[in-house]
Amino acid sequence: MKIDHIAIAVNDVEEAAKKYQEVFGIDKVEFETIETEGVRVAIIHLENGRIELMQPTNDSSPIKKFLEKKGSGLHHIALETDNIEGEVTRMEGCGVQFLGKIRPGSAGTKVTFIHPKSLHGVLAELCSHPK
Repeated sequence: MKIDHIAIAVNDVEEAAKKYQEVFGIDKVEFETIETEGVRVAIIHLENGRIELMQPTNDSSPIKKFLEKKGSGLHHIALETDNIEGEVTRMEGCGVQFLGKIRPGSAGTKVTFIHPKSLHGVLAELCSHPK
């Protein structure tokens, strides 16, 4: 496994993306709306990973609830695996709890989230990119 991205919850993805571009000297930012998760993301590619800025697109979005409770900031860390189904099964054998089933994520990935209680308060996402 390796770190795939760091996700940051923001109120205004366009404004946040401009700031990240300026601060880190990034030329290109990709935007995508993920209807199933209720978010619009700005994807910032770095040499060794990505930063994803996430803005809620509706009132039932988990990001909307996160922002109301905690404000802007670090939301989760994403770990990439080639075999998400196998990792879920292995981790469940270790007592890890997941927040829902494997589902579609950005850019055609498959994703699932590990409950923060399983990782000492940290929300983690497992993701598997299409081959």
